[in-house]
Amino acid sequence: MSATSAAPARAHRAKRARTGSAVPNGVWGLIGIVIFLGIWELIPALGIVQAAYLPPASEVLMTLFADFMLTAFWVAVGETLLAWFIGLAIAVLLALVLGLAIGMSSFLRRATNSTIEFLRPIPSVALIPLAVLMFGTKIESSLMLIIYACFWQVLIQVLYGVADVDNVAMQTARSYGFSRFQRIRDVIFPTMLPYLMTGIRLGAAVALILAITAELIIGSPGLGKEIQLAQSGGAIAGMYALIVATGLLGVVINLCMRVVEKRVLSWHASVRGEVIA
Repeated sequence: MSATSAAPARAHRAKRARTGSAVPNGVWGLIGIVIFLGIWELIPALGIVQAAYLPPASEVLMTLFADFMLTAFWVAVGETLLAWFIGLAIAVLLALVLGLAIGMSSFLRRATNSTIEFLRPIPSVALIPLAVLMFGTKIESSLMLIIYACFWQVLIQVLYGVADVDNVAMQTARSYGFSRFQRIRDVIFPTMLPYLMTGIRLGAAVALILAITAELIIGSPGLGKEIQLAQSGGAIAGMYALIVATGLLGVVINLCMRVVEKRVLSWHASVRGEVIA
């Protein structure tokens, strides 16, 4: 293609890029939220669903803003986040250690494959009776469910990451006399790290879900327990406000995890390409 014919094509692409970027993604997201809240406001107003079961969005948001002023609300948020953080941290540590040990040994991979495939699909909520039997309504019950659910998310990603290590690089490291620790640090870990961060990001969302679930069903302290108390006390608007708060908390956690992932993987091609784009 000649320079003369290529110039209009480049101009067209530049114009299309400017047009597409005229409205930032954040604005579209805000528009979507406004539309959703408008539909929510209309549903009880039009009698599609009784306001006793679905209060208007304005009432729920006013209740949520009132909750922001209450110390008890932030105490419940702190209890949920505490269970989330401790459970996720323990799960990541266990999955990282076991994933490296299993992934680096062909014997352990074959020996544990059937066990992993059997245990991984078991839903964490099936362990609720056992958690209540062992720990009652204390935070340990929530931690048991969170650790079990998040462990598999991270372990599978670590195993994928170790399996993706270039065999030539490993053989080269051995020929240069690298110790096992050096091979893990300089060859395996850089390849595995993107997989690990993906597992942590997925596990963070699962950890919040299980923390709220445990608080709802078991009665462990936190936002889930407050939702259950609001429902049983007939404070329907307060219940919806707390549900919205859990959604906002999930959004904040996801954004924070993405920021951490980008910083940790700033050297990786996928992140550098995303930043350049």
